[in-house]
Amino acid sequence: MSYAPRSVAGVEVVPLCDAVGPMGESLRRPVRETLSGGSPEDWAGMSDEWVLHFRCYLLRPRTGRPVLVDTGIGAPGSPASTWAPVPGGLLGELAAAGVAPEDIGTVVLTHLHSDHASGAVTDGVPAFPNARHVLQRAEVDWIENAGPNPVLDRILRPLTGLVDVVDGDAAVAPGVRVALAPGHTPGHQVVEIGPLTLTGDVVLHPVQLVNPAIRYAHDLDPEVAVATRLALLDRVRGQGGMIGTAHFPDSFTELS
Repeated sequence: MSYAPRSVAGVEVVPLCDAVGPMGESLRRPVRETLSGGSPEDWAGMSDEWVLHFRCYLLRPRTGRPVLVDTGIGAPGSPASTWAPVPGGLLGELAAAGVAPEDIGTVVLTHLHSDHASGAVTDGVPAFPNARHVLQRAEVDWIENAGPNPVLDRILRPLTGLVDVVDGDAAVAPGVRVALAPGHTPGHQVVEIGPLTLTGDVVLHPVQLVNPAIRYAHDLDPEVAVATRLALLDRVRGQGGMIGTAHFPDSFTELS
């Protein structure tokens, strides 16, 4: 599946389809349990089945090398394979866009959940060997202090020497910034390109645009996640901007 790219503030933003499908049996629950709260009116017209689009983004600034936002679910046997529809198609999507893994200059990982980071490492080695991998310090600290886990052992450690740790807002390429947006994970970050914000998992389902207070079962700090979502959506709406999401059917949603 292909998505239409956008040119935003001098940056070409190309959505990449890594996979499409529901959560696997280990995590699948009725959508009204996975996303809790809200009134019947909030849910009007929403499907009872949640089919996720697992999406990454390729950014082409006017100058400098391409930027990749998130690396998807990875290969069979990746940390995401216990619940996501592996293998991911990210490398094929990049090839169709005329980009080889070696061309990527920066990888921004919105967070270290397996469906956003597993594709960073292939067969134990970095998939994007010439890229710095931008992560928030709070995210790295969280994973490193969580004890042995697949993301630490099979993703973060193989990236040793390629990780660029930032604290809060930071420029990562011409016209491209990251900003701390915690709650889903402690060091979750979003990517800002002019009026466009790539939200990662701050906003997971279209119902959260109707009622941002609707909670997601896998937010590590649901109260902080709600506050972050409310602030982000208020800011973007106030600017007449748009969001690019990781799991919506449509890549871009204009807010007003």
